[in-house]
Amino acid sequence: MGSITIKTEKEIEIMREGGRILAEILKEIENNVKPGVSTLELNNLAEKLIFSKKAQPAFKGFKGYPATLCVSINDEVVHGIPQEARIIKSGDLVSLDLGLKYKGFYTDAAISCGAGGTEERVEEIIKIVKEALDLAISLVKPGVHLGDIEARIEEYVNKKGFYVVKEFCGHGIGRELHEEPQVLNFGTPGTGPLLKPGMTLCFEPMINEKNSWTKTLPDGWTVKTRDGGLSAHFEHTVLVTEKGREILTKISNS
Repeated sequence: MGSITIKTEKEIEIMREGGRILAEILKEIENNVKPGVSTLELNNLAEKLIFSKKAQPAFKGFKGYPATLCVSINDEVVHGIPQEARIIKSGDLVSLDLGLKYKGFYTDAAISCGAGGTEERVEEIIKIVKEALDLAISLVKPGVHLGDIEARIEEYVNKKGFYVVKEFCGHGIGRELHEEPQVLNFGTPGTGPLLKPGMTLCFEPMINEKNSWTKTLPDGWTVKTRDGGLSAHFEHTVLVTEKGREILTKISNS
């Protein structure tokens, strides 16, 4: 494992500003998740809003990813590529993952939401993954082992009858989109790096309805559950502070 970067006050302020911009944009995209809207429309809106804030898309071109936004629907876990022909239907579970680069620093966030009238099971998995993220963030403070938080995520999700995805995870973030450390959604208490003030981490629980297994489609990006069960995820960029934590991508009313 490489070293985990500690951000300066000036760098933190840039990330704080970038995080606010990202949160506002993601909320606007969520407001446009409606039956009849194509996932490409959402992508184009995200790109337009990012450029209007004098920021740059973080994902477009990253390891060859072709779009600005990831839109994953129902049994898609992550990295769904927006397409003009992919039309959102009433009842769909839609996960939106977006990152941007602002003044040289990255922030990253994701939300899951329902389109139109959704079934109880869709509402439940969205609720549980949001609660898992909230739990993880509530445990962030200096001196805590990252493994303590990772273990609690899986414990909570399993207790609620769902399963964490183990092939994908959160990450450190800053001058690079993906920095050390990996932030897993399962772990062993008392292990992993100790959190220190100035660290910036992306916590990103992804949970499946029926089991942890996933598969990647031939497009090389879209990840789905192997059994067709639902999947949902949330993500925030979080700063470790002297006394606890600060969510840099806090979305109003979320």
